[in-house]
Amino acid sequence: MFSLGSALLVFTLITACGSSELLAPSERTLDYLRSLDEETLRSIDTDADSLNDYVELYDHETDPLNPDTDGEGLIDGDEVLIHNTDPKNVDTDGDGLSDADEVNSYNTDPTKADTDGDGLSDGDEINKYRTDPNDANGDADGDGVSDVDEIMTHNTDPNKADTDGDGFSDGQEIEMGTNPNNASDPVYIDMDDFKTINFDFDRSTLRDDAAANLADNVELLKSAPAFKVRVDAYTDHVGGDQYNLRLSLRRAKAVVDFYTNNGIAEDRIESRGLGKAPVECSESEKEANDGCEKNRRAESHPVSTLKYKPNN
Repeated sequence: MFSLGSALLVFTLITACGSSELLAPSERTLDYLRSLDEETLRSIDTDADSLNDYVELYDHETDPLNPDTDGEGLIDGDEVLIHNTDPKNVDTDGDGLSDADEVNSYNTDPTKADTDGDGLSDGDEINKYRTDPNDANGDADGDGVSDVDEIMTHNTDPNKADTDGDGFSDGQEIEMGTNPNNASDPVYIDMDDFKTINFDFDRSTLRDDAAANLADNVELLKSAPAFKVRVDAYTDHVGGDQYNLRLSLRRAKAVVDFYTNNGIAEDRIESRGLGKAPVECSESEKEANDGCEKNRRAESHPVSTLKYKPNN
């Protein structure tokens, strides 16, 4: 017969064995775990996340049945023991990146909203600006201006070396004092932008068509304060060298006078009378109606005071 003494012996053995009588992990519930004593809870890790069930239930208030309570991709034990992140918060530092992405994808600090301390949150660097959240002096577009300065100071695109597309890099424009967000600053004059004028044979007075062309040059100079102009005047090959040299000087002066009379400061102008044009016109050109008019000319050459040329 089964005696009271036998029953007590069985109860004592069951109690002594303790953990051997626990339900299998797949059968446990939160209510079941809460019914267990502290010592037992500290001896088991139902979800195998490296945190015992007691500290999950009562210290961290995480789910001892789920190894990743917040479901962001890091197990609770790694969050607590390795990364020092909050296992109940997908984004511990509130920077817009999940803790798992910071650890596994970007190598940023999930407990620090601005890993590199440049004033931009890791989330903004990754999601908004596409810059490096681990480099405070990063220069994504290689224009010589740090990403943070482009964003915080100059309002330029940190991923585009030439934000306004004018041929000058943002770094060059900032160095020159021009606006990297305005494609019209600086105005750059190429040689082909200025118009060349022609003169009648043995004359240095400006024709009406020449004056109209020079007026266009004046407007261009007024729009480009970083430029000066050099006037080079020539003659055809008829006559002596000394006479033609003097004639070319008079032609250069006529152009200079037009510029100064129309608002271009003298210190922005230089001029040269170069005598006969470098290449004599051909026999067919001499016989043509223009009579070598192309050699009786004054060229206006742009002279930049800018440190850089576009796309250089």
